[in-house]
Parts: sequence; C-alpha cells; structure tokens
Amino acid sequence: MAKKTKKPVRREWTKEDIKELKAHSKARTPVMKLAKMTKRTEGALRQKALTLGIGLGHQR
Repeated sequence: MAKKTKKPVRREWTKEDIKELKAHSKARTPVMKLAKMTKRTEGALRQKALTLGIGLGHQR
C-alpha cells in the first residue's frame, strides 16, 4: 500500500503576518530561519515579499 503524502494547506496572509514579514525584511532575517518561524515555505515568503515590493534576506 502506498504511503499517503500530506497535502499542503493554503493559509491566508493576515495583516499581522504581513507586518511581521516587513519587520523581518528590515532586520534582514535569513529566509530559511523565517520559513521555520512562520511555518511557510521559502517560496511563499519570497513570493509575498515580491508582491509587496520588499526585499527579503541578505543581498548578494
């Protein structure tokens, strides 16, 4: 019998989530650390930051 995989659950971005994302953007928190803290994927965080027009993580 095949092992069932977990289906990802989509969570809406609350105003509090966006405020937190902006604060971490300013503090230059690494995306990997931020992903674990918020329980969201790095891709989701980067995509939201892009739509908000803010930088995320360190600059190369």
